[in-house]
Amino acid sequence: VLAVERGIPVFQPERVNHSEVLAQLGSLQADMFFVAAYGQILKPELLAIPRLGAFNLHGSLLPRHRGAAPVQYSIWMGDETAGVTIFRIEPALDSGPIVAHLMTQIAPDETAGELMQRLAELAVPLSLEATARIETGTAELRVQDTAGVTLAPKIRREQGVIDWSASVREIDCLVRAMQPWPKGTTWLLHPAVPPLRCIVQRISATAVEDAPAGLNPGQIVAIHGRLLVQTGNGLAEILRIQPEGRSSMTGQAFLNGHSICAGGRFGADGAVR
Repeated sequence: VLAVERGIPVFQPERVNHSEVLAQLGSLQADMFFVAAYGQILKPELLAIPRLGAFNLHGSLLPRHRGAAPVQYSIWMGDETAGVTIFRIEPALDSGPIVAHLMTQIAPDETAGELMQRLAELAVPLSLEATARIETGTAELRVQDTAGVTLAPKIRREQGVIDWSASVREIDCLVRAMQPWPKGTTWLLHPAVPPLRCIVQRISATAVEDAPAGLNPGQIVAIHGRLLVQTGNGLAEILRIQPEGRSSMTGQAFLNGHSICAGGRFGADGAVR
């Protein structure tokens, strides 16, 4: 939209590697191609067109988290830091030599959507600086260390389903990583009512002196108006939750509206359809 507003030509081919598209790109006589969040594989014929090469802006500190979902995996895997990397594109996935990178701390309550927006803003000056160095021939390309490679493939909907036998930390990372999609999902299960799908939006570890012993993962308890769930290593407090068909609410509001839930549990039964 911004390009059109400023009179910059825009074309959006469905298949960027088709011969007619390659011809059109070649006619531009571009010095450089720069790619960000682009969902198509660029074949060698395309990569050979620009005089200075084709470069990619990637949402992780490569070689960690190569693939389609680097920002989500940075949070999901419990990383303390995230970042952006600019590298020269090669046929193998996210494997090219690095031109520049930038690192930032991941905030304890930051979601993937929030981190992605922040990285996009941090990437602007880095991209301009890297482009200038490539243009002047002063860029120093660093080969990636293959020993540090991890993969971050495309997220699937079913990966958002919460396993309450995991640790509180692992569940918290999952919940934050799956926002804004596919969201951390669980089902309220109780013999008296049909399963209710719920989106868990925020949790925290908590210590409760009068918590009952012998709870199984997913079992729900209500103590002092707090919505608590047993995990694999202690109780988690659900701070915000969104039952299907309703608005987001606090854990206490959820308890008030679903009085039976303290006798039930959260689980994956009836999961992804």
